[in-house]
Amino acid sequence: MAILTVENLHKNYGTIQALKGISFTVPKGSVFGILGPNGSGKTTLLGIIVDILRATSGTVKLFDETPTREHRKQIGTFLETPNFYHYLNAVQNLEIAAAIKGHGKEDIDRVLQMVSLDQRKLSKFSTYSLGMKQRLALASCMLGSPEVMIFDEPTNGLDPVGIAETRELIKKLNKQGKTIIMASHLLDEVEKVCTHVAIMQKGTLITHGHVDEILVQEDIVETGAADVQQLLSVLQTYPGTAKVKMNEVHVEVSFPPGTANLEAVNQYCFNKGVTLNHLRLRKKSLEAKFFELTQNNK
Repeated sequence: MAILTVENLHKNYGTIQALKGISFTVPKGSVFGILGPNGSGKTTLLGIIVDILRATSGTVKLFDETPTREHRKQIGTFLETPNFYHYLNAVQNLEIAAAIKGHGKEDIDRVLQMVSLDQRKLSKFSTYSLGMKQRLALASCMLGSPEVMIFDEPTNGLDPVGIAETRELIKKLNKQGKTIIMASHLLDEVEKVCTHVAIMQKGTLITHGHVDEILVQEDIVETGAADVQQLLSVLQTYPGTAKVKMNEVHVEVSFPPGTANLEAVNQYCFNKGVTLNHLRLRKKSLEAKFFELTQNNK
């Protein structure tokens, strides 16, 4: 079952197109990352999904149905900076959040334990660090144990320890069968916690699918010869390549990670009558892959 289906979603602010025909589905049980630079439309998209914003056109379905208030009750959301009463403690703030959501108080101790705030549950919110405030906001999302949780930049402003704790919490929730939808501009974050990803750039969906397919690292073999066009022609017939292309001076051959064999490439070219004068293996990083995807669609 698809938890979320977005179909040809557009959002215009006057002449500005914030979303330009976005379509994708989020599978049940996935950690689905919406990845893109700041200004790519991620927060606008999440706002429409949770019914804070109205789409100009297109449709959103939750649990394969047109969303109702009951559907949205099954979703926990964290879309902005934590907003609690500074003079109240964690328990008191969560009691208010639970009442607003129509839940009882019985879940409060469980969610505070999950976000490691049980030792500080009687401390005022004003005494919390930014990381603790973020974790309390995540605890609020988890009240009532919703099937789906939507987070907008959940590690924003956190120190490395806070980032690691938040990532582990997301993984733990996913292991419990929860579907997580999270927007992020951090490639590293998406790579480490997400099973699926949609990459956005300036309101356009560039690509989406399984993380292992979209954000795949590559082995790149750089080759050179006196006759570069002949070399390009020969390597385009080399078996097992992902891509063959010319850069400024060399022919680049991309292979799936860990499969490049320099000796075999050299021998293949020699057998086809091409003597290499340049042969080098380099890895394409995820950063380079992400940069390539977003730059190609500017």
